[in-house]
Amino acid sequence: MNDVTAGARGRFGRFRAELGVSPQLWWAMLYFFCLLCGYYVLRPVRDAMGSSADAAAVFPRALIAFGERHGFAVGDFTLQLLFTATFVVMVLLQPLYGALVSRFPRRVFLPAVYLVFIACLLGFWWAFDSGAAGRGALFFVWVAVFNLFAVTVFWSFMADVFDNAHAKQVYGYIGAGGTVGALLGPAITRLLVEPVGVANLLLVSAGFLCVCLLCIYKLRPWAKRREQAQGGGDGRAMGGSVLAGLRLVWQRPLLRALAVLMFFGVGVGTILYNEQAAIARAAFPTAEARTAYYSMIDGAINLLTILVQLLLTRFLLQRYGIAPLLLLPGLAIVLGFALLSASPLPVLVAMVQIVTRASEFSLAKPARETVYTRVEREERYKAKAVIDTAIYRGGDLTFVWAHKALSAMGSHVVFMAGLGIALGMTYGAWRVVRAERTLPQDPRVEPVHGTST
Repeated sequence: MNDVTAGARGRFGRFRAELGVSPQLWWAMLYFFCLLCGYYVLRPVRDAMGSSADAAAVFPRALIAFGERHGFAVGDFTLQLLFTATFVVMVLLQPLYGALVSRFPRRVFLPAVYLVFIACLLGFWWAFDSGAAGRGALFFVWVAVFNLFAVTVFWSFMADVFDNAHAKQVYGYIGAGGTVGALLGPAITRLLVEPVGVANLLLVSAGFLCVCLLCIYKLRPWAKRREQAQGGGDGRAMGGSVLAGLRLVWQRPLLRALAVLMFFGVGVGTILYNEQAAIARAAFPTAEARTAYYSMIDGAINLLTILVQLLLTRFLLQRYGIAPLLLLPGLAIVLGFALLSASPLPVLVAMVQIVTRASEFSLAKPARETVYTRVEREERYKAKAVIDTAIYRGGDLTFVWAHKALSAMGSHVVFMAGLGIALGMTYGAWRVVRAERTLPQDPRVEPVHGTST
């Protein structure tokens, strides 16, 4: 026990020391904290829209009428329709994002992305306050787009601020800052939703995004210094094709491997999420019992995530690189799905869900993001955006409809199929590890610590 306590104190001591010599870490943690806190204020509102029994509050009247004319109720396909719409919007936005990245320097397009999100929140505030029809679907899709684009832009910017060596030291801490925001966001929603109403919660989220803009401004000097050290000039626009991200993903083995890992990783989560909902409905007949079940899972995920981020992520990254952070979660999920295919009990589903999501947030995500510190700037912004948005939502779309077909054959069949998907995810992780080892070392290595210039 003393050794464990001493080890924990040593890791927290290193965290305090890192904060003392790395002011950019303070701003990065605040940035990610505010980003995820603002998102998790919105997420319960989105989930309520996705599970609403009132089709008129979710879908436009024209779509409801179309379903009635063709003999089906759109409310029976709520999640499938919302996931499909999200994927279509992601694909349509890729050229726009590519044009923004290609034609404008970082100091312009980063604040512009967040200003657009803030403006959208003000528009949704009006829609919710006035009770506009069809607001649910539009808001559901927008929150999904916001989450993926805002987070992928964040990590791309972090790859500009921190070099590979420094990223291995601090990415676990930055992730922990985001996890604290993910814990606080739902608490804010629970506290304020009754006294201020749903519409005004959107203004709270917009306030957190304003703080993100301040953090971007404060972090710019370190990003500029790293770019100059790499010979990238002074914040110039990247240029190139607006569809260069798709071409890069197709051409580069590392990016292809990351796309495979993302696609099947999303598949694991989507299959598990949808089947868990069906099992919970059967096992817990009341809304209160289901809420308690999900609340227990979310609490365990966040607690395990922040413990691993603070105590293990940095140690594993520095000592062993990305391999254990990508491969161990894959192997654990394969084992979990194998057990679920034999015995899909609610408690076992909860355990696999906790391991799946906590390992993604605390291990796999930081490992993937450190890889992007070793690639070119165009790959960090354009190709990464394709993988984190279009590939991600393509996986969602594929597996939400696949689950609809598999669920008719029972949970055992669903989890047997999920086992194959988990093996695909593990294969993708193995390919990423192999491809990452072939990357050349950057001869212009920056000092690990620095001060603002």
